[in-house]
Amino acid sequence: MSSSFSIVKMSTRTLLKQYSRPATFAVRPFLAQCQTRKSSHSPMGSPSARKKVTMTTLRSMYKKGEPIAVMTAHDFPSGHVADVAGMDIVLVGDSLAMVALGMEDTSEVIMEEMLMHCRSVSRAAKAAFTVGDLPMGSYEISPEQALESAFRFVKEGRMQGIKLEGGAEMAPTIKKLTTAGIPVLGHIGLTPQRQNSLGGFRVQGKTCAGALKVLEDALAVQEAGAFAMVVEAVPQEVAKLITDKLSIPTIGIGAGNGCSGQVLVQVDMTGNFPPGRFLPKFVKKYGDVWSESLRAITEYREETKSRAYPAPEHTYPIPEKELEEFRSAISKMD
Repeated sequence: MSSSFSIVKMSTRTLLKQYSRPATFAVRPFLAQCQTRKSSHSPMGSPSARKKVTMTTLRSMYKKGEPIAVMTAHDFPSGHVADVAGMDIVLVGDSLAMVALGMEDTSEVIMEEMLMHCRSVSRAAKAAFTVGDLPMGSYEISPEQALESAFRFVKEGRMQGIKLEGGAEMAPTIKKLTTAGIPVLGHIGLTPQRQNSLGGFRVQGKTCAGALKVLEDALAVQEAGAFAMVVEAVPQEVAKLITDKLSIPTIGIGAGNGCSGQVLVQVDMTGNFPPGRFLPKFVKKYGDVWSESLRAITEYREETKSRAYPAPEHTYPIPEKELEEFRSAISKMD
């Protein structure tokens, strides 16, 4: 060790000792700060003022003819805003494959990814009834496979129910799950996980035979014990007639306003995407989150480059006397 380094090290130690404060002076203010200051990364969740939505709540709404509002969410912030906005059901849909993970379609997302997003949303949705979407490949092999996956969604994902796609062919699976006490939200009409076999994202039930097939699926899903079902991309008149034939709610998406409720993908309806992105015909854009976010982030970048941010009001003060002592201490280190 060089002599010059030793002198600097000894000098620094001497200064630190000279300007140190008794523990009662230094520790107590620090503890007080820890107790009062909130981290910028603290969870935003809080107990909801709303009464918890349960299966009983949903049945009551259906009997009274009150439309059921459903919204997708894929993480804590989107689950939080959906819950605060008063959604009856928050659905962790496999559409998160595209809107949250940048995948090409829903067939790419896997069980572990869905479970992680379910857990995140469940921490935020305190009042809404939460439903998780079983991903492709996690339930089609057998009712036993589906039951195992559904249990994981309830136990690990902290969901209160699950959603799965399919009609009459999935009735035994739905019955297996509901018999085990797991609420099931069915999904008929256009089933996106099966887009390849359907020839793409095509409207279903546009012919008499097609409409009868959708009705057959709806009745089978109801008979199997589903508490409700999503009806996707079906002509409004067909969806209304099918809804009238059922004794459980239908949740429409691209199926008109004759259904018992509606569901939309949150990213779509809030406009949280760049210009030029394709939107299905049934989506109404209620906001322009992308433009507002882009404006805010661009302004932050510009203020960072110009040093306009952070301004004095964004900084923490130090008593002038302490600052002068600190400056003096630094000068003696030179």
